[in-house]
Amino acid sequence: MRRVTMPSWPSWMPIEPFIVALVATVGLAALLPAKGAAAPVADGASTFAIALLFFLYGVRLSSREALAGLSHWRLHLTVVLSTFVLFPLLALAARGLVPYVLTPQLYTGFVYLCILPSTIQSSIAFTSIARGNVSAAICAGTYSALLGMVVTPLLAGLMLNSSGAGFSAHGLVDIALQLLAPFLAGQLLRRWIGGFVTRHKKVLGLVDRGSILFVVYTAFSEGVVHGIWHQVTVVRLLALLGVEAVLLGLVLCLTSVVSRRLGFGRADRTAIVFCGSKKSLANGLPMAGVLFGAHAGLMILPLMLFHQMQLMVCAVIAKRWSHDSTDADGGGEGSLPSERSSPDAQARPVHA
Repeated sequence: MRRVTMPSWPSWMPIEPFIVALVATVGLAALLPAKGAAAPVADGASTFAIALLFFLYGVRLSSREALAGLSHWRLHLTVVLSTFVLFPLLALAARGLVPYVLTPQLYTGFVYLCILPSTIQSSIAFTSIARGNVSAAICAGTYSALLGMVVTPLLAGLMLNSSGAGFSAHGLVDIALQLLAPFLAGQLLRRWIGGFVTRHKKVLGLVDRGSILFVVYTAFSEGVVHGIWHQVTVVRLLALLGVEAVLLGLVLCLTSVVSRRLGFGRADRTAIVFCGSKKSLANGLPMAGVLFGAHAGLMILPLMLFHQMQLMVCAVIAKRWSHDSTDADGGGEGSLPSERSSPDAQARPVHA
């Protein structure tokens, strides 16, 4: 089985290049925000960029592969419960930190982070590095992304409607029009244009990231224009980082312990830990623009910080587990995913 590998970047750069681009985009928005006559133009272009992103997501998703993975339902249900139940419960538990540690605005962004779906690419890559069940990670990430398009707006309506974050029930309609409709259109057209998208995935990957950067620029520009950034101080940002570190540590520990107690083998536990502890930047950034409007910049700040943190921490864990698995390759818990008999282990691998 060919393994999915993590995208590489220079060893001297501890931060993912896309995060560097995001930070640069935030700086540009702070110095040169879109305002006046340029604001509605940027807003319209951002709406188009979001629709394009989810159209391409729909084209890339293989319904056949998603259906093929349903036989391993216990693993996928565990990941879903971690993503959409455990994380939100921890977010509610953190409510006591307001206003002593987190401001109400940062707490709202923290809650938004906790109701997002899991990632797909990084979950697959880390699972592969750690010699886990890659096929299960592919399906788990796919199911989470699909559910997130419905569950995340519903959870936002339940948990954020009274927070003053700018979210309203009208945001659910916007989600249907700007996210679900393009996604479904991509699914319908996949039969005819899926091959083209696969052949040009590198170029379209740049389109993906460029669209996300533009959405971030628009969101932060609106925040600058509305003067919301005076609410954030360095001390509050450090406090937010500390809270997110505790959140990530708790979820990593709980998914590891619970998956072991449920009787999953090593390869499956690896997939559960990496899929169940992630939050999707690619889905979260554009969705925040739809849900929160002018407040989106502040809402995505906790997500941007958590995204980089989860990459750095999980990279270390994946490498360590890879060495542990290599040392134990004689069999048992250290056996490779290809040597396991779980239904997903025989599924066709998909590359991130």
